[in-house]
Amino acid sequence: MLPYRNIEEAEEALSRALSFAEKLWFKYSAKKPDHILHYHNIIFLMLFYTLAPLPYVFISLGGFKNMDKYKIQPKVKDSFFNMFKCYKDVMQTFLLVVGPLQVISSSTVQWIGIRTSLPLPHLSQVFVQIVVYFIVEDFSHYWIHRMLHCKWAYEKIHRVHHEYTAPIGLAAPYAHWAEILILGLPSFLGPALVPCHITTYWLWFVLRQLEAIETHSGYSFPWSPTKFIPFYGGAKYHNYHHYVGGRSKSNFASVFTYCDYIYGTHKGYQSHKQVLEKAKL
Repeated sequence: MLPYRNIEEAEEALSRALSFAEKLWFKYSAKKPDHILHYHNIIFLMLFYTLAPLPYVFISLGGFKNMDKYKIQPKVKDSFFNMFKCYKDVMQTFLLVVGPLQVISSSTVQWIGIRTSLPLPHLSQVFVQIVVYFIVEDFSHYWIHRMLHCKWAYEKIHRVHHEYTAPIGLAAPYAHWAEILILGLPSFLGPALVPCHITTYWLWFVLRQLEAIETHSGYSFPWSPTKFIPFYGGAKYHNYHHYVGGRSKSNFASVFTYCDYIYGTHKGYQSHKQVLEKAKL
């Protein structure tokens, strides 16, 4: 909740006029308690999880034959029933696991320094913080994901996520409830180390989910803007990890590829690509 009764007070406190975005933020957040603003995160997660996979759903179920060449595992056919079941299961996990977690963690988020106050951050600051969050999340996710492929953890927890050997966008957050909690820690680690404004916090979790949906989409489009991101893994890279399943010793990274190359967990994927290239000759 902002400590100003009106925009004039806010401008006096900042010794300058509010920007258009800051005026909008003032009107929206001035009388909302911080914990209410924090709860927005689960709303955004559910909203973007519902909307972002829809293009992939339409392409997969719409019978667009010219799109089959972009499907990574074209022999695997998806059904509306399977997709709807996946969506229902994920939304249930959001409501029963992620939702209560948002409520419990609201005081922690405020304690680490996620602010709701004015001024809003500059776009350059937002960009740098988001990049840091992706790097921190990717490195920590790599090791936790690798741990989840140990025999006990895979059979008891991570196996659920690998039910989709040919992943679909809707299955990005499809996992055992314990895995949702465990892999939520790397996503939270970046903002904990480098606190930000709550709007950046929202943006970070939305972008992370959009990236996961694209990576699990099952399609590799040549026009995807993510292909211009250095060291970005992408759908083909992660698809191999699902294709191999429990036997996978490769491609544990969530976003980038450098950890797999540094620690040697890319070799299975490299061999797989060589086999495919030879088959084309």
